[in-house]
This record gives sequence, structure tokens and C-alpha cells, in this order.
Amino acid sequence: MGARVVRSQGMRTLNGTSKRVSFSLLGLGLSLTALPAAAEKAPPTPQEVMREARRTVLTDGIEKAEAVRIGGIDQWISVRGRHKDNPLLLFLHGGPGYTALPAAYFYQGEWEEYFTVAHWDQRGAGKTYALTPADKVKPTMTVDRMVADAEEVVAYLRKTYGKKRIVLVGHSWGTLLGVRLVQKHPEWFDAYVGIGQGLDVPRNEVLGYEATLAAAKADGNKKAIADLESIAPFPDPKDPARTLANLHKERRWLSYYEAHGWRAPDWHGAQVWRYSPDVTDKDMDARDAGLDLSLAAFWGPISQMNLTKAHRFAVPVVFFHGRHDRTVSAQLLEDWFPTVQAPSKKLVWFEDSAHMVHEEEPGKVLVHLVNDVLPLTRGK
Repeated sequence: MGARVVRSQGMRTLNGTSKRVSFSLLGLGLSLTALPAAAEKAPPTPQEVMREARRTVLTDGIEKAEAVRIGGIDQWISVRGRHKDNPLLLFLHGGPGYTALPAAYFYQGEWEEYFTVAHWDQRGAGKTYALTPADKVKPTMTVDRMVADAEEVVAYLRKTYGKKRIVLVGHSWGTLLGVRLVQKHPEWFDAYVGIGQGLDVPRNEVLGYEATLAAAKADGNKKAIADLESIAPFPDPKDPARTLANLHKERRWLSYYEAHGWRAPDWHGAQVWRYSPDVTDKDMDARDAGLDLSLAAFWGPISQMNLTKAHRFAVPVVFFHGRHDRTVSAQLLEDWFPTVQAPSKKLVWFEDSAHMVHEEEPGKVLVHLVNDVLPLTRGK
């Protein structure tokens, strides 16, 4: 597949430095100040500390990060696990363009005791964005191309790690790809897990906007009310470009009220990437640019997607959903789930989460991955 390994180092450092100390060694009064300058060593960065702390030390563990030729361009794949014989799990990130790797270290370590976990920075996103000029990639960014890329990624992982089947986990936008993938190739998968499962996107956007405006009015938030009313109708069924232009303003208040009243207002979960051993500031700049590229390319087709009739699965399915999620409607999922036909199905509600279930309740996610998903990989 033309794979090559590309390694990156964290560039951020801890605030403050270690102070020099003097000590007596065998009564000779030697001190660190007497040592040659070359012997001094800078304190490790937070990224170096995290990288060493989670390093795979078992002889049969997997720790690999590489650029793989997928769909005619180099795309970034990171794979980690404690035991090579564990089931392989591929995480399809959301967005589009919102790569999961920067925050994965925050919640994924325990997953790696039970699964070999693969992250793929999709076409035009994150580390993959930085590997190929955007003007070359932009014309190729279609939903069909993304599904084809995902097919190639799964084929690469199955071949490289000797797995007949894998577990597919999608989050948000990744669930829209994930459903297409498992329904097209059920023989490749032990199970499908949808986190924040996307369904009727046009209706979803209406519900999110209406709930956010209602919350702003109940709160008496004049700024939020003015912002939201200024972009009505949202979404605009006659002008997807106008909807995209107003998306940031709508999402700002949706995210605020998604968390308002149940989560601490000074929660900084979105900043955990700053200590990530997997990304640098440059990588995060690439992710920001990739988000802009991806939204511009995909918002039009995404805004018309409706998967409510895609309710037949040939593999077991499990859905994780935050009770406070307004980005992807909890109500739409609750209404759709009874129609799902699959060898087995389960819907798990996360009462203390909104849209980022795996970051907001990582312990509960681990419990259900181990209790509900892991058994589906056995005996096949």
C-alpha cells in the first residue's frame, strides 16, 4: 500500500522550569552547578511525559503511526493496542474534518487493553490535510469518495493486522459514513457502534435551532436571541450556502445551551489536545484549515442526508447517545431505534453527556464497549 511512517514531536512546554539544587556527595561538597553545561537536561514537555507514560511496553503490543496511500493520496492512520490478538476497532471521526486523534489520549488508554484502536484522519482533515496540497484534494472531496476511502482503510487494516472482521465505531459525521459502510460490507464487521448517530439531517438542524432559540428566550439572553433570530430561517431550505455561512453563529449558541445548566461553565474539555502526545501546534493548525475545507465541501450534500429508512443491518449494532445532545437530535434517534432490524441491537443513554459522549463520560463508554461490544467479536 506504499505506507511510510511519519513521526511528530510535541512542541509545547510546561510553564516554569525546574530549579537547580546543590547537594553534598560523599562529603565532597559537589553541586550540580559544577557539572558541565552539556550534562544539563531540560525538563520534559507534557507531551513527552504522556508519550512515555502510555508507551506500549508489552512484547505483543502495537504502536504505529504512518501515512498510507489511500484513494490516490497519503492519509494518516494511527494504531495502538496492548495485545495484537485483541479485536481491531476503527474510529471514524466527526466533523466533517474534526479529527479525534488530538483528544484520544484522554479517553482511549483503557480501550487499548481490550481493543487495538485505529484512528484515520480522513481526506482533507488533520494530519492528512497536511500531507497533500489542498487545491489537489478539494476537487476529490465527495461523499462517495469518502466512503471509498473508508473501504480502502478497512481493507488495509484487515490485511495488515490479520483480522477477518473489525469493529466499526462512528461519531457524528462518521456515523453517516459508518452506516453506509456496514450495510455495504457486513462481512467485514463484527459490530457497528454509532456515537451521536446522524439520521434525518434537515430535520435535525431545525430541531437544534428551535431548541437553542427556545433556551435563549427562557434564559433571557438578548445577545443569543438577536444572533439566532438574525439568521432565520435556519437552516434555509432554499439556500444551503447561506446556511453554511450562518452555521458558526448557530453552533456557538447551540453548544452553549447544550451544556448550560448541567455542566460546569468553566469546563475545559475542548482544550485537552494541548497536552496530546499525538499532535503538535502545527497539526492543530492543519486541523483548523481542514475543518474549513471539509465543511465547504460537504455541507451541501450532508444537509440533504436522511438515513431514517436505512434501518436494516446484517451486523449487531449498538448506539451511544448523550441525553443533552442537540448537535445530533436525541429525539430523532429515540423515534428511529424501534424500527432498527439487526441480529442484535442496543441503545445506551448517557445522562451526563451531550454530543461528545466518549469525552464526557469515558468510564461509562469503556464499560459498554467491554460489556456490550467486546462479546460480539468472540467466536467468529
